[in-house]
Amino acid sequence: MKPSFVISLTLCSISAAVGQEILSDPGTLGPALETIHLFYDQWLTGFTVSASGHIFVNYPPVFPNSINFTVGEIVNGREVPYPNLEINTPPGGRLNYSTNPPTSSNSEDHLIGVISVITDTEDRLWILDSGRVASTEGLAETAYGGPKLIGMHLTHNTIFKKILFDQTAVPADGYLNDVRIDLNPALTPSGQGVAYISDNSPEGRTAIVVVDLGSGAASRKLVGDPSISSHPGFVPFIWGEAVYSNSSSISHFSVGVDGIALSADGSTLYYCPAGGRSLYGIETKYLLDNSHNSDVLSRSQIQVLGDKGLSDGLETDSNNNIYGGNMEDNSIIKFNPKTGLVQPFVRDPRLSWTDTLSVATDGYLYFTENQLWRAPIYWGGIDRRVKPYAMFRVKLPDGGVKVSRPRRE
Repeated sequence: MKPSFVISLTLCSISAAVGQEILSDPGTLGPALETIHLFYDQWLTGFTVSASGHIFVNYPPVFPNSINFTVGEIVNGREVPYPNLEINTPPGGRLNYSTNPPTSSNSEDHLIGVISVITDTEDRLWILDSGRVASTEGLAETAYGGPKLIGMHLTHNTIFKKILFDQTAVPADGYLNDVRIDLNPALTPSGQGVAYISDNSPEGRTAIVVVDLGSGAASRKLVGDPSISSHPGFVPFIWGEAVYSNSSSISHFSVGVDGIALSADGSTLYYCPAGGRSLYGIETKYLLDNSHNSDVLSRSQIQVLGDKGLSDGLETDSNNNIYGGNMEDNSIIKFNPKTGLVQPFVRDPRLSWTDTLSVATDGYLYFTENQLWRAPIYWGGIDRRVKPYAMFRVKLPDGGVKVSRPRRE
């Protein structure tokens, strides 16, 4: 065979191979994302959308000297302190240097380190203050007056409830993370409803904190249970990279119970550790039980609902669908409690760390992308985050909206 013929045949084969379309990942799925706001300044985690369309945002001071205010509102495209700058400015600063080592501020009249905000079914704003602030040596411990839950009337932007947590409810190294509110008056003697709060203490003292919104009484549930703890040896893979905790030394990604969501009727609390891929649930009646053997009973009633991918926050719509991020797949998933099935809802290459999700009365699912996994604590002190951070929204399926009807009355 002549060399020229062999070369021609080879070139034809290469040309045919190049022209052949090879199946590949499309990278997107579901409704298109709508950009709501871009964050060029402070790093955010939580937010909520009121019935009137007001958007409230929180900025936790988990990186040293990183914020000017810890709760804000988006007004005409700008982020401004909410309800004002004064309440966001603790006297003497967020850290108390009179102690050794420094502790977080204990000012009960000021916002110290807010990690979550949420609106309830009466369209009131609840502000969850972890009371913890980052120093150059890590997260400073709390002091009484720092960790608290504050209720705000949005009509006049005034405080109607303030619950301070002592160290039996929230230890000095606890870290209140997310909150869900059930206003069913039948749940407690006070008739004012209940708050369920995740504590994902970096020191491992994880718990679900149950709070009577009337009396302020709080109790820690499922303390240290494997279902609310980081899964041993967990390593997430995001955008093709393995993510380890890597501040002073390299270790596995270890974050306990983070996202929580109530079923639409309030009968079940769904939750997940961020250091794992599993979803869990428990009937709230067991968390509300304070009888002698309630702890043993509640642990025996935990439902293991299977894998749903790596998630931070969780959220519920009026159709009782549970939504959460799936960071390793650049997606948001939808869990159907009736069928037990998890399905991707939306997928987009811009998704990497879906921190907080919020269903609004307008029928949209809002969510934030804050690049947490690219923070210095995971990359040996190198900050790989690239501003802006983003808030998106997508239309919910099947007419889903924010849960607004009274629960189990």
